Amino acid sequence: MITALAMLAGMVLDALLGEPRRVHPLVGFGRMTGAIEQRLHRDARIAGVVAWCLAVLPCVLVVAFVSRSLNDCSPWADALFSAVILYLAVGHRSLREHAMAVVLPLRAGDLDAARAAVARMVSRDTAELDTTQVASATTESVLENGADAVFGALFWFALLGAPGVVLNRLANTLDAMWGYRTPRYERFGWAAARIDDVLNFVPAQLTALTYAGLGKTRTALRCWRGQAPQWDSPNAGPVMAAGAGALEVRLGGPAPYHGTWEDRPALGEGRTADVDTIADALRLVRRGVLLWLLVAALVALGGELHA
Repeated sequence: MITALAMLAGMVLDALLGEPRRVHPLVGFGRMTGAIEQRLHRDARIAGVVAWCLAVLPCVLVVAFVSRSLNDCSPWADALFSAVILYLAVGHRSLREHAMAVVLPLRAGDLDAARAAVARMVSRDTAELDTTQVASATTESVLENGADAVFGALFWFALLGAPGVVLNRLANTLDAMWGYRTPRYERFGWAAARIDDVLNFVPAQLTALTYAGLGKTRTALRCWRGQAPQWDSPNAGPVMAAGAGALEVRLGGPAPYHGTWEDRPALGEGRTADVDTIADALRLVRRGVLLWLLVAALVALGGELHA
């Protein structure tokens, strides 16, 4: 029950406060990993493994030590500490704020501002995207980051508490920094990409199931089954295919990266993406969060009654 309450408290803090504007631990983590990369970068997988371990494991061990020490004093002190850690790691409100920064200019007809806003959410080139492509890119980002920044954090928090959510968040951050198939990171970033895939495999499947259950279930399951295997990522594929199907919207398809249009598999079916699609995706993630919190509370209550 304490874990469920800490989870609820962490999500409430996120809803009330949002992402810290001045001092965020991930800023310091980014600087540290930059220094580690500068010293250890080699065109070799083992170098990436060593760098990943040096960046992530000390942070996880420190959080685990603090959590254990507080729990020895009082489980409620540990719960408060864990709630703050979850708040710092989860990105529900931040996801909504970034998406709404696209929605508002789109509704106002300011395509240039919408392109600039979506550029802060995705890695593709956005300067030449039309309204539909901007809406599609934003919707994809909401669905995928719902899994990475929200449901993944909740899953690992429920499983391992504060150390689990830190492990997941830092692994996800390193994947975003090093997990690219470029000459510099093809080998060095291999570990970051694969570890993030492993850690988020189960949360991604649960996220896809959540989207399917809260949206157009049959369409979502059909898209998940038929479209997800076509994507390279074992996590993004199920999440975005099920999410697009749940919303009954067509996503995916060609997108510009580094000056070249890349063919990508289709996602979902039905209507063309527009500004309302983004709002629907945000609503789907929000309902999923409420469902997960409810399930956590019911599991905790069942455990208390059984005890």
